[in-house]
Amino acid sequence: MRVAIRATGEWEADIDETEGIVVDWFVRAGRSVEAGETLCEIQVEKVGIDIEAPVDGTLDEILVAEDDVFEIGATLGWITTK
Repeated sequence: MRVAIRATGEWEADIDETEGIVVDWFVRAGRSVEAGETLCEIQVEKVGIDIEAPVDGTLDEILVAEDDVFEIGATLGWITTK
């Protein structure tokens, strides 16, 4: 099963912007990840936010590359569960 990595979280309530940017991916596609592991850092309103893996599995696909802009709530990538 594939699970989306989304640009969402509790921080959404504190922002006015509708877009963000991916600053850095810490994990490359094809690598195993654990739930709670930091996958990437995004920036919204000049604040860095870590995006964590929602499940254990393999980072299957990165949809939004470093330095690319995305809409808040967008799917940043996909994890295939074990």
